[in-house]
Amino acid sequence: MQARSALFDLYGDHLRPRGGRAPVAALVKLLAPLGIAPPAVRTAVSRMVRQGWLEPLRLVSGPGYSITPKAARRLDEAAARIYRTGRVTWDGRFDLLVLEAPGSRRDRQRLASNLSFLGYGTLDEQTWVATRPGEDVDLLLAEAGIRFERFTASHFAGTAGAMGVVRRAWNLTKIGHAYERFVADQRPLLAAVTVRSSDEEAYATRFRLVHAWRTFLFQDPQLPPALLPERWPGTAAASFFDRHAARLRPAADRYVEQCLDAGNRLVRQKGR
Repeated sequence: MQARSALFDLYGDHLRPRGGRAPVAALVKLLAPLGIAPPAVRTAVSRMVRQGWLEPLRLVSGPGYSITPKAARRLDEAAARIYRTGRVTWDGRFDLLVLEAPGSRRDRQRLASNLSFLGYGTLDEQTWVATRPGEDVDLLLAEAGIRFERFTASHFAGTAGAMGVVRRAWNLTKIGHAYERFVADQRPLLAAVTVRSSDEEAYATRFRLVHAWRTFLFQDPQLPPALLPERWPGTAAASFFDRHAARLRPAADRYVEQCLDAGNRLVRQKGR
């Protein structure tokens, strides 16, 4: 697990509901159970500041970092998709992008990752399609300096034609297998956490569960049910994730509160 990715998970799943800020010492302590060393945490934080995701601030317990408005928007969108709080609907229309692909391979890969996160699949290197408009796609392409045209389109052949477009843009068989592997990989890890496990163990296991589930934000565009195959594996995987994420949440929350409060207790003791 990379430190930068883990920090996104930490801020999105635990710190965003608590004001989106934390002292450096707490960030280090909260990522330690995941095997991430303090230097890696500090390097990742510095990188996220340069990229506009975090901003430094001074807290009572010492130096810390808060999410920026840009990060708040991204984390809120990610949370809605991770916990699937919104109903997936479709009006029969696609959002279609025709753009000039970046020249360098690295820039093309970055663009592909960002568009995939926003729910777009590729028909070819220049043509991307989504079943719902990406809210930040115009800003994303403008910031990248990419010229593009954007259309709203519906298929002449109706749902049958739309399903053909979907199968060109996304490998649903591959995504379905990834959901099945997710459940198979996580099941024994989750079964090892019981009521006798410590809060730290529950927190670390839940963190890894959410981290693994988060990868589907870049794989699965969460298509409307009308365009999915029957007995879609993603449905059973989502129920599995929801059940165990909820089961481990109380213990994980206790551990987070303990880590966040440790710095404040230290400051109060020094002030006596």
